[in-house]
Amino acid sequence: MESALIFGARNLGRAIAHHLSASGLDVAVAARSEESLTRVKSELPGALTLQADAREATDVDRVFTAAAETFGQIDVVVTAISPSTGGGIRRFGSVSELEASAIEAYSHDLLPALFTVLTAGGRVLQAQGGGTYIQVTGGSARRGMAGVAPWAAGAAGTRGMIQSAASELREHGVHVALLIVDATIESEKTAERLAGKDPVLSTTEQDVAEAVSYLAGQSERAWTHELQLTPRGDRWTP
Repeated sequence: MESALIFGARNLGRAIAHHLSASGLDVAVAARSEESLTRVKSELPGALTLQADAREATDVDRVFTAAAETFGQIDVVVTAISPSTGGGIRRFGSVSELEASAIEAYSHDLLPALFTVLTAGGRVLQAQGGGTYIQVTGGSARRGMAGVAPWAAGAAGTRGMIQSAASELREHGVHVALLIVDATIESEKTAERLAGKDPVLSTTEQDVAEAVSYLAGQSERAWTHELQLTPRGDRWTP
């Protein structure tokens, strides 16, 4: 039986956990929020739930150790965490109107967390001699759209980190992939924003989860290191 460790549990991470569990994988989920983990545990009683702050190396190392001890090894690592929404700082809008602190959610919060998980995951998978590491990010990894400069900086930085890791770890049998979701993901969080809009303008959590499964199941003779999901209704294509 293969196993998966997922960082993030509020929306997308929880959906990915459901999908991978239904596909027959043993699943561990790590998140900062106890509320999110409690919901995962109620919906997936067989899942291993671990509370941790992804920015803290000791927390992340503890999560990898617990998952490896429970499952024997970790076959798939998925990082689907988002920056904290607290602080009351406006992060979206024109670059001529935003405060300089708007970027801190990404430079001081998200990127350090992603890098901490990446370094720990890289060590673990390399020591095992194989496995798949999947980082989920947004469309701004490929194109910096108007009104989202701080997020675009974070997503572009994420892309660069994953490209470096993919180049370094492939010679050790580790498949590193970036999954770019260039779309609003239909979920409880976005329900109000998407109300009344044509579904082809957005994507679903299930679509993203299936893309994760695709990447995780690839033969080592045909690895994809970057996969982008774009809804049919989007007028921009890569």
